[in-house]
Amino acid sequence: MDQTTKIADLIAPTIESLGYELVRVSFTGGEHPILQVMAEKEDGTMTVEGCAEISRAVSAVMDVEDPIIEAYDLEVSSPGIDRPLTRLKDFDRWSGFEAKVELQEAVNGQRRYRGKLLGLEGDTILVLDGAGEKWELPFSDVRKAKLVLTDELIAASQSSNKS
Repeated sequence: MDQTTKIADLIAPTIESLGYELVRVSFTGGEHPILQVMAEKEDGTMTVEGCAEISRAVSAVMDVEDPIIEAYDLEVSSPGIDRPLTRLKDFDRWSGFEAKVELQEAVNGQRRYRGKLLGLEGDTILVLDGAGEKWELPFSDVRKAKLVLTDELIAASQSSNKS
């Protein structure tokens, strides 16, 4: 189990107890290490106050458990508009929008896909590429995925923020 997975497992219960869902944890080392935590409410929203609340709670857990030896900065944020897709439900929730998906192993000789998300069939992500070809990609093999910033995504984001 890698370090970010251990940290995610460590902090997820605390984040969930505050009413948020953990979207992604990343840790970049180097001269100024950064622990980045992305979270949101179930409805996909996040406020500055929510980020501060999560930051305080995660800091307390990290201080007690001490899984990172060196000094680091903690950054808590929302996933943003061109968000990473990290959970199976993300691919269903964002169905109809364009995404980039990179796999660990090639499917039909290809590891990178870009197209409109068509939802899920079980644990398989359905993607329609620009040439009109439908791809079935195994969620368990996703290395990284994110929404592509498009006019449709911006419009959808703006209309959901007006509620």
